[in-house]
Amino acid sequence: MSKEMNRSSATACDNEQPQVLHETYNLRFVWVVCLMAAMGGLLFGYDWVVIGSGADIFYERHFGLTTPGLTSWAKSSALVGCLLGALLSGVLSDKFGRKRLLILAGFLFTVSALGTALAPTFTLFIAARIVGGVGIGVASNLSPVYIAELSPARLRGRFVSLNQLTIVIGVLAAQAVNWLVAKDASAAWNEQFGWRWMFGAETVPALLFFACMFLIPESPRWLVKNDQEGPAQAVLSRVGGADYARRQLADIRQTLEHEVRQVHFGELLAPRMLKILALGVFLAVFQQWCGINVIFYYAKDVFAAAGYEVGDILLNIVYTGTVNLAFTFVAIGTVDRLGRRKLMLAGAAGLTVIYGLMGWAYHSNGQGVLVLLLVLAAVGCYAFSLAPITWVVLSEIFPNRIRGAAMSISVFFLWVACFGVSYTFPYLNASLKAAGTFWLYGAICLVALGVIAWRLPETKGKSLEQIERDLVD
Repeated sequence: MSKEMNRSSATACDNEQPQVLHETYNLRFVWVVCLMAAMGGLLFGYDWVVIGSGADIFYERHFGLTTPGLTSWAKSSALVGCLLGALLSGVLSDKFGRKRLLILAGFLFTVSALGTALAPTFTLFIAARIVGGVGIGVASNLSPVYIAELSPARLRGRFVSLNQLTIVIGVLAAQAVNWLVAKDASAAWNEQFGWRWMFGAETVPALLFFACMFLIPESPRWLVKNDQEGPAQAVLSRVGGADYARRQLADIRQTLEHEVRQVHFGELLAPRMLKILALGVFLAVFQQWCGINVIFYYAKDVFAAAGYEVGDILLNIVYTGTVNLAFTFVAIGTVDRLGRRKLMLAGAAGLTVIYGLMGWAYHSNGQGVLVLLLVLAAVGCYAFSLAPITWVVLSEIFPNRIRGAAMSISVFFLWVACFGVSYTFPYLNASLKAAGTFWLYGAICLVALGVIAWRLPETKGKSLEQIERDLVD
């Protein structure tokens, strides 16, 4: 992976950065490192979706979960760990670095996969899910931040979107594993053993991620912030050569020049920071409350309400994962060309319309293919917009010195929102029925469309330091 091999030329087209007319990047190095870091997204996606993509049909029977409270707790318990992981990762990553915390996440994913698969009681099952949730909270916070801090500005959206791509691959892998394990086995075997294989399959990628995290370099921006400019320059030189490293170091130093070293969460409430933090929290919450998690967590209920049986439900879940993967490539191909703002607006507007149609379909007793097509349309719309672009924006908008802390606050509220939408859906579905529930999510998307149009700036093509100057100064 030498600097001379597999280089790609990039011409900066941002008028706000005229000093950089031509740069060459060692794309092999950047791709390999970012893909390894993005494996945290794959485990996030697998762990997040395996619980509700067919395994629930069997472990609920095994443990005798018959009430909405117990079924909701089984699905949402990991989110308690996500909240803890999101909060701790911000403080600890600013102190100890991104790399060490990603290593910890890999270890927690491995423990959770084995613990969930082998759990003899529902209590131990929940405990293992919470441990995995801590891993999700750490990885969902730090994988996109690490990639953003390493990537060249002009290609940053594409590389950060890799994290969402691996999330989607993890989602599809969980859906496919669940279907393959269950499809030819008896109901009795699946209730006793099948669901354990569905959870245990995560052990292999978890161990691989754990090992790979020892091989990646530390974030160059974290190194500069912690007075390690030599190692930072070495990493940046591998990304873009000596001249690129010198320019980046000077730019990073400038944004850190007048800042103190110790970060306190209270500083995020200062007027110049609060408006950025509020935007980040809003986008994080909206990504969850846009309603797509209901489709992933409660797919069997969504499709059962449309008249599908167990075998068809599992196959339909695989269809949603396939569409999710295909449209994530659309996001990767357009995020640095069309920009973040246009894709976010398109996603919010599209889901508003689709949820309106889904509500109508359920209200008029629509069955079968109609509901499946609307579900796939919603998943596709989410996959090219809100799913990846929210992570891109969150990894970009916070200043260098407080990025870890600010990101952790945003991701904390993301998981609060995820817990809320996951826990409340059975109750909403019981009181509002499927039609009213999806109309509610459509109304949320309509409100968010207005906020995004009003507050979200465009960040494509700008360095993290330029974005900081634009938003904070």
